[in-house]
Amino acid sequence: MGALSWPEEALRANIIAQVSLALNRIWTEWYPSRGYSFNITGSPGYDQAYVNGRTVFAVMERLTAELFNTFVQRSGDAEPYFTEYCDGKTVTCPGMKQWGTVDRAREGMNALQILRYYYGNRVQLVTTDNIAAIPSSYPGSPLRRGSTGTNVRILQKQLSRIARDYPSFGKPAVTGTFDEATENSVKKFQKQFSLTADGVVGRPTWNKVSFIYVSVKDLAELTSEGETAEGTQSTGGWPGTVLRRGSTGSSVEQVQFWLSDLAQFDSSLVRVTVDGSYGAATERAVRAFQQKQSLTADGVVGQRTWNALYAAWVDAQSDLGGTAWPGTALRRGAAGMEVRLVQFWLRLAADNYSALRTVTVDGSYGAATVSAVEAFQTLFGLTSDGVVGRSTWNKLKEVGLAVANKIVAANVAPGQFTTTTRAGSSGTAVRAVQYYLRRLAAYYSDVPRVAVDGKFGAATTWAVKAWQSRAGLTVDGVVGRLTFQSLYDAAQALEASGPVVRTVSLPAPAATLRPGDTGAAVLRLNRLLLFLSQWIPEINFTASDTPDSTFDLELETAVRSAQRYFGLTETGAVTAADWKVFRDAAEQLLAANPAGPSPKPGGVWPASALALGSAGPAVLQVQKWLNIIAAADQTADFVPETGLFDTETQAALESYQLTAGLETLGVVDADTWESLRLAAQGLCRECQEG
Repeated sequence: MGALSWPEEALRANIIAQVSLALNRIWTEWYPSRGYSFNITGSPGYDQAYVNGRTVFAVMERLTAELFNTFVQRSGDAEPYFTEYCDGKTVTCPGMKQWGTVDRAREGMNALQILRYYYGNRVQLVTTDNIAAIPSSYPGSPLRRGSTGTNVRILQKQLSRIARDYPSFGKPAVTGTFDEATENSVKKFQKQFSLTADGVVGRPTWNKVSFIYVSVKDLAELTSEGETAEGTQSTGGWPGTVLRRGSTGSSVEQVQFWLSDLAQFDSSLVRVTVDGSYGAATERAVRAFQQKQSLTADGVVGQRTWNALYAAWVDAQSDLGGTAWPGTALRRGAAGMEVRLVQFWLRLAADNYSALRTVTVDGSYGAATVSAVEAFQTLFGLTSDGVVGRSTWNKLKEVGLAVANKIVAANVAPGQFTTTTRAGSSGTAVRAVQYYLRRLAAYYSDVPRVAVDGKFGAATTWAVKAWQSRAGLTVDGVVGRLTFQSLYDAAQALEASGPVVRTVSLPAPAATLRPGDTGAAVLRLNRLLLFLSQWIPEINFTASDTPDSTFDLELETAVRSAQRYFGLTETGAVTAADWKVFRDAAEQLLAANPAGPSPKPGGVWPASALALGSAGPAVLQVQKWLNIIAAADQTADFVPETGLFDTETQAALESYQLTAGLETLGVVDADTWESLRLAAQGLCRECQEG
């Protein structure tokens, strides 16, 4: 069967995938960063075959002329997606099967549906009119100590991200000035990768940095983390109001801050002043960003532009360590991205508190910033020294988040009780209750998630009651002073312990699951197979990376491939016995491959909270400590050392926390981790000495 007999939608899907793969190679500078003089090959073993002058069918000429500037992009990502594909007969791969696209088209799928079938529902089609020659990111002349500008910022940003995987390199501040710290980081990088360790960034070093950056980000793989980063509570929640010329306020400041930060790394973007006034300059900057992101370039910030801006900014921040405490105090004379973040938070705070003064977001810690920090510290009961240490940083972040998420009224501090709320209440005080409930729901599986919409309905009442029951308060669904204080204190304590990392040991379905079924059990099956497919390539999970609750053809295909892999009868339906095999395999993988950071030697806190459903070495360490304590305390229970945070582990942990007088129950936060470590360490010493 030749191309003439292929359905057009299958041809379209294949053409778009081929364009996207080629653009991804160019975007990531895949070959130049490895020292080659070309951008792409003509070999199907690496890219795709190209034969100059070959006969082309008329249908292909027509479709390629129509689609040559259309490519695949994953929602929220900046780069063209790496659309790996193969013929699906003589060669198999994790991506699109070319002969399979014929079947999909004959089933009635259009090109986008076919692409989503193979690459997930996050992919979208992007058409651009920005057709240009292939650029090189190398600045053209070597960078060395004393160099300044955007290219230095790009270098520092990439080195900062690389330092997460190679911490010995050091993390240079992103200031745009090639200083001693940057030079030292470059030298260590060069030594590690067998380059001349002179601290000068010529083309070989630039390309190698680009290559390693792409590698650690996995930009050119189907498992790509993408040019994005994730966060739960943030300053990135859509405010619900379209912003355009003439708009003012803190939401405009957020847009301006993101734009000005992104312009630090991309000279095609326009830097703007963060002043809260949406004028012509902001409109131009928004248009430039929209053009780069292939959005409608109208200069207006609707929800799509807002989300794209925030995703791009978070990605840049994730390379630099995010919004976590940077580890060193900031004071007069400091400069860089951390200073810009402090100034941004100060501006947000000044929008809500009349005693505070606004500052210019310029990344330079001068007299005005010192004065603004001192005023902030005085207002919130901190030592007023004008230096941003850990306590001031955390309070700035808390206040900035509170203002951005509209959970505090004017001149009201976060956590300050203002009024009793109950079913039927609405407004800022309700948003605050919902905000803290939502944060706690990430740590406690028995606290339901609620929308932060300022309306105290049945869902909020239910969540409040769940928290009151857990906290030992009167269970009435009414948020008075005691309940509000309990919500705030618990949310803040857990926030300091980082995000919770959790995997869920899924209960077996009550009946055999079959194609056509729907519901929660199908959703759990989807999630289970999605996880397994990440470790076992033979499991052909081609559904969306956000599983749904319908047992469709894609899920049946995944089930059959899993049954083949595990030597089960291939029926496409999932019995209780099938489920147990799938779940046991997932739990074994989780014990060896944690979903989050594993503890460092010596029981160092893993920087993420552990709760019911968490798994991995950090959980195993907690279980070992609990058993050491149980060996010396007849009232304590032993727990299985499985690396899985189950109900037995939770019960033993809560018992220990009550005995030790810890505030948090059922979740391992930083304080609980340290208490367990010290208690077990002391008992082990006594055992050895006795």
